[in-house]
Amino acid sequence: MQKRANIISAAERVFEVHGFHRVGVDAILAPSGTSTRTLYKHFGSRDGLVTAVLEKRHFAFMARLQEQRALEDPIGHLFDVQEKWMAEHGTRGCMLLRAYSEYAGANEEIAAIVHQHKREFREEIGRRVEVCVGRVDAELSVQVWLLFEGATAAASVYDSTPIGSAKRAARALVASAREPS
Repeated sequence: MQKRANIISAAERVFEVHGFHRVGVDAILAPSGTSTRTLYKHFGSRDGLVTAVLEKRHFAFMARLQEQRALEDPIGHLFDVQEKWMAEHGTRGCMLLRAYSEYAGANEEIAAIVHQHKREFREEIGRRVEVCVGRVDAELSVQVWLLFEGATAAASVYDSTPIGSAKRAARALVASAREPS
């Protein structure tokens, strides 16, 4: 299993920098010193490796969100994690959304995985919104999600400073939702 994990980690770094389709199998496997035969043994195909990388990335991010549950500021915590994540992984945008843009019409399985992971993330935001405002608020959850995703996209063409603005906007939306009507 260590070989599989090494291949996934190495491929993740390559995909992060070069994208998915623009890089050949040899370049993907070179950092791990793996042969094409080993790729097929562990993943069945190149797309199987892409799927494994996306799974790893999603679960690592979701685990990071759970590491430090910020009970005082669950929404602000999302953006704190985002900022730290980008400091570690760079500001190239969301790997899942980049994969979706490259595979949406070509591989239904990869597109479905991205949909599933984004749904799980939106559900996490929904749980945090509920903690903050004391009720389910689907519209507010979508608004916070859009601020998060927008900050991620903006950081990919600018730098990570939009994250602070998105955090303040999300907090203002939550505060407004808390106020009695």
